Amino acid sequence: MSTSKSTFSLTEDWTVVVFGFLIIALALFGIKIPSPTFAWENSSELLEKVVSTSNLWNVTKLFLWVYAIAILATKTLGKDVIATAKGFPIVFILTTLALILAGNSFLKNWNLEAVIFSLSIGLMISNFSNIPDWLRESLSTELFVKIGLVLLGTSIIFGDILKAGSLGLIQALLVVVSVWYFAFWVSKKMGIDEEMAIIISSAVSICGVSAAIATAGAIKGDSKKLSYVISIVLITAIPMIIFMPIMAKALGLSEAVTGAWLGGTIDTTGAVIASGSLIGEEALKISTIVKFSQNVLLGLAAFGISIYWTYSNNQSDVAKESKPSLGIIWERFPKFVLGFVAASLLFSFVISGDVISEVKGGLKSLQGLWFALAFTSIGLETKFADLFSSEGKKPLYAFLIAQGFNVMITLGIAYFLFN
Repeated sequence: MSTSKSTFSLTEDWTVVVFGFLIIALALFGIKIPSPTFAWENSSELLEKVVSTSNLWNVTKLFLWVYAIAILATKTLGKDVIATAKGFPIVFILTTLALILAGNSFLKNWNLEAVIFSLSIGLMISNFSNIPDWLRESLSTELFVKIGLVLLGTSIIFGDILKAGSLGLIQALLVVVSVWYFAFWVSKKMGIDEEMAIIISSAVSICGVSAAIATAGAIKGDSKKLSYVISIVLITAIPMIIFMPIMAKALGLSEAVTGAWLGGTIDTTGAVIASGSLIGEEALKISTIVKFSQNVLLGLAAFGISIYWTYSNNQSDVAKESKPSLGIIWERFPKFVLGFVAASLLFSFVISGDVISEVKGGLKSLQGLWFALAFTSIGLETKFADLFSSEGKKPLYAFLIAQGFNVMITLGIAYFLFN
Protein backbone atom coordinates (compact mmCIF):
# COMPACT_ATOMS: atom_id res chain seq x y z
CA MET A 1 0.00 0.00 0.00
CA SER A 2 1.53 3.32 -0.92
CA THR A 3 0.54 6.83 -1.72
CA SER A 4 1.80 9.14 -4.39
CA LYS A 5 4.61 11.48 -3.48
CA SER A 6 3.73 14.97 -2.37
CA THR A 7 4.43 17.83 -4.72
CA PHE A 8 6.78 19.32 -2.12
CA SER A 9 9.47 17.34 -0.34
CA LEU A 10 12.78 17.89 1.42
CA THR A 11 15.79 15.66 1.79
CA GLU A 12 15.87 13.66 5.00
CA ASP A 13 18.71 15.72 6.50
CA TRP A 14 16.95 19.05 5.97
CA THR A 15 13.69 17.54 7.21
CA VAL A 16 15.21 16.53 10.54
CA VAL A 17 16.76 20.00 10.93
CA VAL A 18 13.37 21.63 10.30
CA PHE A 19 11.46 19.40 12.70
CA GLY A 20 14.25 19.30 15.29
CA PHE A 21 14.19 23.10 15.45
CA LEU A 22 10.39 23.11 15.41
CA ILE A 23 10.49 21.04 18.61
CA ILE A 24 13.10 23.38 20.11
CA ALA A 25 11.11 26.49 19.12
CA LEU A 26 7.90 25.13 20.65
CA ALA A 27 9.74 24.39 23.89
CA LEU A 28 11.32 27.86 23.98
CA PHE A 29 7.94 29.49 23.37
CA GLY A 30 6.55 27.82 26.46
CA ILE A 31 4.87 24.71 25.00
CA LYS A 32 5.59 22.19 27.75
CA ILE A 33 6.92 18.86 26.56
CA PRO A 34 5.25 16.00 28.50
CA SER A 35 7.79 14.21 30.71
CA PRO A 36 6.32 11.00 32.08
CA THR A 37 8.26 9.12 34.72
CA PHE A 38 9.60 5.65 34.03
CA ALA A 39 11.67 5.25 37.22
CA TRP A 40 10.63 2.53 39.67
CA GLU A 41 12.24 0.27 42.26
CA ASN A 42 9.60 -2.33 43.11
CA SER A 43 6.16 -3.49 42.01
CA SER A 44 4.30 -1.02 44.21
CA GLU A 45 6.25 1.92 42.73
CA LEU A 46 5.62 0.53 39.25
CA LEU A 47 1.88 0.61 39.91
CA GLU A 48 1.79 3.91 41.80
CA LYS A 49 4.22 5.93 39.65
CA VAL A 50 4.65 4.44 36.19
CA VAL A 51 1.26 2.95 35.35
CA SER A 52 -0.81 5.43 37.35
CA THR A 53 -3.60 7.24 35.53
CA SER A 54 -1.79 10.60 35.60
CA ASN A 55 1.47 9.17 34.29
CA LEU A 56 -0.26 7.18 31.55
CA TRP A 57 -1.95 10.41 30.49
CA ASN A 58 1.52 12.02 30.25
CA VAL A 59 2.68 9.07 28.14
CA THR A 60 -0.34 9.57 25.88
CA LYS A 61 0.40 13.28 25.46
CA LEU A 62 4.03 12.47 24.67
CA PHE A 63 2.86 9.95 22.08
CA LEU A 64 0.67 12.58 20.42
CA TRP A 65 3.69 14.91 20.29
CA VAL A 66 6.01 12.49 18.52
CA TYR A 67 3.19 10.93 16.44
CA ALA A 68 2.37 14.31 14.94
CA ILE A 69 6.06 15.02 14.22
CA ALA A 70 6.54 11.58 12.63
CA ILE A 71 3.52 11.96 10.34
CA LEU A 72 4.38 15.54 9.31
CA ALA A 73 8.01 14.56 8.66
CA THR A 74 6.90 11.57 6.59
CA LYS A 75 4.62 13.83 4.56
CA THR A 76 7.45 16.35 4.07
CA LEU A 77 9.72 13.57 2.81
CA GLY A 78 7.06 12.48 0.31
CA LYS A 79 6.85 9.00 1.85
CA ASP A 80 3.95 6.73 2.73
CA VAL A 81 1.95 8.54 5.44
CA ILE A 82 -0.57 5.70 5.84
CA ALA A 83 2.15 3.19 6.76
CA THR A 84 3.57 5.59 9.35
CA ALA A 85 0.10 6.30 10.77
CA LYS A 86 -0.49 2.55 11.23
CA GLY A 87 2.99 1.43 12.28
CA PHE A 88 4.28 4.22 14.51
CA PRO A 89 1.89 3.51 17.44
CA ILE A 90 3.22 -0.06 17.59
CA VAL A 91 6.84 1.13 17.60
CA PHE A 92 5.96 3.64 20.34
CA ILE A 93 4.28 1.01 22.55
CA LEU A 94 7.30 -1.31 22.25
CA THR A 95 9.64 1.60 23.00
CA THR A 96 7.59 2.57 26.05
CA LEU A 97 7.99 -0.98 27.35
CA ALA A 98 11.77 -0.60 26.87
CA LEU A 99 11.75 2.71 28.78
CA ILE A 100 9.85 1.09 31.66
CA LEU A 101 12.37 -1.76 31.84
CA ALA A 102 15.28 0.70 31.74
CA GLY A 103 13.63 2.71 34.52
CA ASN A 104 14.01 -0.10 37.03
CA SER A 105 16.57 0.93 39.65
CA PHE A 106 18.34 -2.44 39.67
CA LEU A 107 18.83 -2.43 35.90
CA LYS A 108 19.76 1.26 35.93
CA ASN A 109 22.54 0.55 38.46
CA TRP A 110 24.01 -1.84 35.90
CA ASN A 111 23.93 0.96 33.31
CA LEU A 112 21.53 -0.93 31.07
CA GLU A 113 20.16 1.97 29.03
CA ALA A 114 16.85 2.19 27.20
CA VAL A 115 18.44 1.75 23.76
CA ILE A 116 19.66 -1.76 24.62
CA PHE A 117 16.13 -2.79 25.69
CA SER A 118 14.62 -1.15 22.59
CA LEU A 119 17.02 -3.05 20.37
CA SER A 120 16.46 -6.34 22.25
CA ILE A 121 12.67 -6.12 22.09
CA GLY A 122 12.77 -5.37 18.37
CA LEU A 123 15.22 -8.20 17.74
CA MET A 124 13.13 -10.74 19.63
CA ILE A 125 10.02 -9.84 17.67
CA SER A 126 11.74 -9.81 14.27
CA ASN A 127 13.56 -13.09 14.89
CA PHE A 128 10.66 -15.07 16.34
CA SER A 129 7.78 -13.77 14.24
CA ASN A 130 7.06 -12.42 10.79
CA ILE A 131 6.94 -8.62 10.54
CA PRO A 132 4.18 -7.46 8.15
CA ASP A 133 5.27 -5.34 5.21
CA TRP A 134 3.22 -2.31 6.27
CA LEU A 135 5.03 -2.26 9.62
CA ARG A 136 8.43 -2.50 7.93
CA GLU A 137 7.49 0.44 5.70
CA SER A 138 6.77 2.57 8.77
CA LEU A 139 10.24 2.07 10.31
CA SER A 140 12.00 5.40 9.80
CA THR A 141 15.22 4.64 11.67
CA GLU A 142 17.33 7.41 10.12
CA LEU A 143 14.61 10.01 10.69
CA PHE A 144 14.26 9.10 14.38
CA VAL A 145 18.02 9.02 15.02
CA LYS A 146 18.72 12.33 13.33
CA ILE A 147 15.90 14.22 15.06
CA GLY A 148 17.34 12.91 18.33
CA LEU A 149 20.80 14.11 17.29
CA VAL A 150 19.59 17.64 16.54
CA LEU A 151 18.01 17.70 20.01
CA LEU A 152 21.23 16.30 21.48
CA GLY A 153 22.91 19.53 20.40
CA THR A 154 20.86 21.40 23.03
CA SER A 155 22.70 19.52 25.79
CA ILE A 156 26.22 19.98 24.38
CA ILE A 157 26.98 23.31 26.03
CA PHE A 158 30.29 24.97 25.20
CA GLY A 159 30.23 26.59 28.63
CA ASP A 160 30.98 23.16 30.09
CA ILE A 161 34.53 23.67 28.80
CA LEU A 162 34.92 26.51 31.31
CA LYS A 163 33.46 24.36 34.09
CA ALA A 164 35.91 21.62 33.25
CA GLY A 165 38.88 23.90 33.66
CA SER A 166 42.12 23.72 31.78
CA LEU A 167 43.21 20.32 33.13
CA GLY A 168 39.95 18.60 32.24
CA LEU A 169 40.00 20.08 28.75
CA ILE A 170 43.66 19.18 28.17
CA GLN A 171 43.02 15.58 29.23
CA ALA A 172 39.92 15.35 27.05
CA LEU A 173 41.78 16.59 23.98
CA LEU A 174 44.76 14.29 24.54
CA VAL A 175 42.60 11.24 25.20
CA VAL A 176 40.16 11.78 22.34
CA VAL A 177 42.86 12.37 19.73
CA SER A 178 45.25 9.61 20.81
CA VAL A 179 42.61 6.95 21.48
CA TRP A 180 40.64 7.75 18.31
CA TYR A 181 43.66 7.31 16.06
CA PHE A 182 44.85 4.19 17.89
CA ALA A 183 41.40 2.58 17.63
CA PHE A 184 41.18 3.48 13.95
CA TRP A 185 44.68 2.10 13.28
CA VAL A 186 43.94 -1.18 15.10
CA SER A 187 40.62 -1.60 13.29
CA LYS A 188 42.23 -1.07 9.88
CA LYS A 189 45.10 -3.46 10.74
CA MET A 190 42.51 -6.12 11.59
CA GLY A 191 40.84 -5.70 8.21
CA ILE A 192 37.71 -3.97 9.49
CA ASP A 193 36.01 -1.74 6.92
CA GLU A 194 36.49 2.02 7.29
CA GLU A 195 32.86 2.72 8.17
CA MET A 196 32.89 0.34 11.12
CA ALA A 197 36.38 1.50 12.12
CA ILE A 198 35.26 5.13 12.39
CA ILE A 199 32.18 4.24 14.49
CA ILE A 200 34.30 2.10 16.85
CA SER A 201 36.96 4.81 17.17
CA SER A 202 34.44 7.51 18.07
CA ALA A 203 32.61 5.29 20.56
CA VAL A 204 35.81 4.34 22.40
CA SER A 205 37.43 7.77 22.44
CA ILE A 206 34.61 10.30 22.94
CA CYS A 207 31.43 9.37 24.77
CA GLY A 208 30.19 5.92 23.88
CA VAL A 209 26.61 5.63 22.66
CA SER A 210 26.06 9.29 21.70
CA ALA A 211 29.36 9.41 19.79
CA ALA A 212 28.58 6.17 17.95
CA ILE A 213 25.13 7.43 16.95
CA ALA A 214 26.41 10.86 15.87
CA THR A 215 29.27 9.35 13.87
CA ALA A 216 27.07 6.77 12.15
CA GLY A 217 24.70 9.57 11.18
CA ALA A 218 27.54 11.75 9.91
CA ILE A 219 28.88 9.05 7.59
CA LYS A 220 25.46 7.57 6.72
CA GLY A 221 26.57 4.36 8.41
CA ASP A 222 24.84 0.99 8.38
CA SER A 223 22.37 0.76 11.29
CA LYS A 224 23.36 -2.87 11.90
CA LYS A 225 26.99 -1.85 12.46
CA LEU A 226 25.84 0.90 14.79
CA SER A 227 23.77 -1.60 16.80
CA TYR A 228 26.77 -3.92 17.05
CA VAL A 229 29.04 -1.17 18.41
CA ILE A 230 26.45 0.16 20.88
CA SER A 231 25.87 -3.35 22.20
CA ILE A 232 29.61 -3.69 22.84
CA VAL A 233 29.78 -0.23 24.49
CA LEU A 234 26.96 -0.95 26.92
CA ILE A 235 28.11 -4.46 27.78
CA THR A 236 31.74 -3.38 28.30
CA ALA A 237 30.74 -0.51 30.58
CA ILE A 238 29.30 -2.87 33.21
CA PRO A 239 32.55 -4.56 34.36
CA MET A 240 34.39 -1.23 34.08
CA ILE A 241 31.99 0.38 36.58
CA ILE A 242 32.81 -2.33 39.12
CA PHE A 243 36.49 -3.12 38.59
CA MET A 244 38.05 0.26 37.80
CA PRO A 245 37.35 1.68 41.30
CA ILE A 246 38.81 -1.52 42.77
CA MET A 247 41.92 -1.15 40.60
CA ALA A 248 42.24 2.53 41.57
CA LYS A 249 42.22 1.66 45.27
CA ALA A 250 44.72 -1.15 44.72
CA LEU A 251 47.05 1.29 42.92
CA GLY A 252 46.67 3.83 45.72
CA LEU A 253 45.42 6.57 43.40
CA SER A 254 44.04 9.79 44.84
CA GLU A 255 40.37 10.64 44.35
CA ALA A 256 41.29 13.36 41.85
CA VAL A 257 43.36 11.01 39.67
CA THR A 258 40.77 8.26 39.96
CA GLY A 259 37.98 10.61 38.92
CA ALA A 260 39.93 11.84 35.90
CA TRP A 261 40.74 8.25 34.95
CA LEU A 262 37.12 7.10 35.20
CA GLY A 263 35.80 10.12 33.33
CA GLY A 264 38.24 9.62 30.48
CA THR A 265 37.74 5.88 29.97
CA ILE A 266 34.20 4.78 30.81
CA ASP A 267 32.09 5.40 27.72
CA THR A 268 28.73 6.61 29.06
CA THR A 269 27.98 9.49 31.42
CA GLY A 270 25.65 7.39 33.54
CA ALA A 271 28.32 4.74 34.03
CA VAL A 272 30.91 7.42 34.92
CA ILE A 273 28.63 8.83 37.62
CA ALA A 274 27.89 5.35 38.99
CA SER A 275 31.57 4.43 39.15
CA GLY A 276 32.71 7.81 40.53
CA SER A 277 30.13 7.53 43.31
CA LEU A 278 31.84 4.35 44.53
CA ILE A 279 35.04 6.33 45.26
CA GLY A 280 33.92 9.60 46.80
CA GLU A 281 32.63 13.11 46.26
CA GLU A 282 35.82 14.51 44.72
CA ALA A 283 36.17 11.57 42.33
CA LEU A 284 32.53 11.97 41.30
CA LYS A 285 32.98 15.69 40.63
CA ILE A 286 36.18 15.38 38.58
CA SER A 287 35.00 12.31 36.64
CA THR A 288 31.84 14.18 35.64
CA ILE A 289 33.79 17.28 34.61
CA VAL A 290 36.20 15.27 32.44
CA LYS A 291 33.30 13.43 30.80
CA PHE A 292 31.60 16.79 30.12
CA SER A 293 34.78 17.94 28.39
CA GLN A 294 34.73 14.90 26.11
CA ASN A 295 31.02 15.36 25.42
CA VAL A 296 31.63 18.95 24.31
CA LEU A 297 34.15 17.67 21.75
CA LEU A 298 31.46 15.47 20.18
CA GLY A 299 30.13 18.29 18.01
CA LEU A 300 33.58 19.20 16.70
CA ALA A 301 34.40 15.54 16.06
CA ALA A 302 31.14 14.87 14.21
CA PHE A 303 31.69 17.94 12.05
CA GLY A 304 35.27 16.94 11.19
CA ILE A 305 34.31 13.32 10.47
CA SER A 306 31.48 14.51 8.22
CA ILE A 307 33.84 16.61 6.12
CA TYR A 308 36.41 13.78 5.88
CA TRP A 309 33.82 11.16 4.94
CA THR A 310 32.09 13.40 2.42
CA TYR A 311 35.38 14.27 0.72
CA SER A 312 36.97 10.83 0.72
CA ASN A 313 33.93 8.69 -0.08
CA ASN A 314 32.17 10.66 -2.80
CA GLN A 315 31.22 8.22 -5.56
CA SER A 316 29.56 10.60 -8.03
CA ASP A 317 30.71 10.66 -11.66
CA VAL A 318 32.26 14.09 -11.19
CA ALA A 319 34.17 12.92 -8.14
CA LYS A 320 35.56 9.94 -10.02
CA GLU A 321 36.99 12.24 -12.69
CA SER A 322 38.52 14.79 -10.32
CA LYS A 323 38.78 15.69 -6.68
CA PRO A 324 35.43 16.69 -5.21
CA SER A 325 34.74 20.42 -5.37
CA LEU A 326 33.31 22.44 -2.49
CA GLY A 327 29.95 22.30 -4.24
CA ILE A 328 29.98 18.50 -4.34
CA ILE A 329 31.09 18.31 -0.72
CA TRP A 330 28.22 20.60 0.27
CA GLU A 331 25.77 18.50 -1.74
CA ARG A 332 26.77 15.30 0.07
CA PHE A 333 27.50 16.83 3.47
CA PRO A 334 25.04 15.53 6.13
CA LYS A 335 23.03 18.69 6.83
CA PHE A 336 21.70 17.40 10.14
CA VAL A 337 25.21 17.94 11.57
CA LEU A 338 24.69 21.65 10.95
CA GLY A 339 21.44 21.43 12.91
CA PHE A 340 23.27 19.66 15.73
CA VAL A 341 25.99 22.34 15.86
CA ALA A 342 23.47 25.18 15.49
CA ALA A 343 21.42 23.87 18.42
CA SER A 344 24.58 23.65 20.53
CA LEU A 345 25.61 27.22 19.64
CA LEU A 346 22.07 28.49 20.31
CA PHE A 347 21.94 26.99 23.79
CA SER A 348 25.56 27.90 24.56
CA PHE A 349 25.57 31.58 23.62
CA VAL A 350 22.02 32.84 22.95
CA ILE A 351 19.51 31.24 25.31
CA SER A 352 19.64 32.37 28.95
CA GLY A 353 20.49 29.94 31.70
CA ASP A 354 17.05 30.29 33.30
CA VAL A 355 15.29 29.35 30.08
CA ILE A 356 17.66 26.42 29.53
CA SER A 357 16.87 25.15 33.03
CA GLU A 358 13.15 25.24 32.22
CA VAL A 359 13.31 23.37 28.90
CA LYS A 360 16.32 21.08 29.15
CA GLY A 361 14.49 18.31 31.00
CA GLY A 362 11.75 17.99 28.39
CA LEU A 363 14.18 18.22 25.47
CA LYS A 364 16.48 15.65 27.07
CA SER A 365 13.66 13.14 27.57
CA LEU A 366 12.41 13.72 24.03
CA GLN A 367 15.92 13.22 22.65
CA GLY A 368 16.21 9.92 24.50
CA LEU A 369 12.79 8.87 23.22
CA TRP A 370 13.75 9.46 19.56
CA PHE A 371 16.91 7.38 20.05
CA ALA A 372 14.91 4.59 21.69
CA LEU A 373 12.33 4.66 18.87
CA ALA A 374 15.19 4.36 16.38
CA PHE A 375 16.64 1.30 18.08
CA THR A 376 13.26 -0.38 18.35
CA SER A 377 13.01 0.13 14.59
CA ILE A 378 16.52 -1.24 14.02
CA GLY A 379 15.64 -4.34 16.02
CA LEU A 380 12.41 -4.88 14.10
CA GLU A 381 14.24 -4.85 10.75
CA THR A 382 17.28 -6.89 11.84
CA LYS A 383 18.02 -10.59 12.23
CA PHE A 384 20.46 -11.84 14.88
CA ALA A 385 22.65 -13.22 12.11
CA ASP A 386 22.84 -9.77 10.50
CA LEU A 387 23.80 -8.13 13.78
CA PHE A 388 26.69 -10.40 14.72
CA SER A 389 27.68 -12.97 12.11
CA SER A 390 28.22 -10.55 9.23
CA GLU A 391 31.01 -8.73 11.05
CA GLY A 392 32.41 -11.68 12.96
CA LYS A 393 34.41 -11.08 16.11
CA LYS A 394 36.97 -8.65 14.71
CA PRO A 395 35.10 -5.47 15.73
CA LEU A 396 34.73 -6.84 19.27
CA TYR A 397 38.45 -7.58 19.48
CA ALA A 398 39.32 -4.16 18.02
CA PHE A 399 37.05 -2.43 20.53
CA LEU A 400 38.53 -4.32 23.49
CA ILE A 401 42.11 -3.64 22.36
CA ALA A 402 41.33 0.05 21.89
CA GLN A 403 39.59 0.21 25.25
CA GLY A 404 42.62 -1.41 26.88
CA PHE A 405 44.84 1.26 25.33
CA ASN A 406 42.34 3.90 26.47
CA VAL A 407 42.54 2.65 30.08
CA MET A 408 46.35 2.75 30.11
CA ILE A 409 46.97 6.03 28.27
CA THR A 410 44.26 7.85 30.23
CA LEU A 411 45.69 6.62 33.52
CA GLY A 412 49.06 8.06 32.56
CA ILE A 413 47.60 11.40 31.48
CA ALA A 414 45.33 11.64 34.54
CA TYR A 415 48.24 10.87 36.90
CA PHE A 416 50.43 13.49 35.24
CA LEU A 417 47.76 16.21 35.25
CA PHE A 418 45.83 15.59 38.48
CA ASN A 419 48.32 14.00 40.90
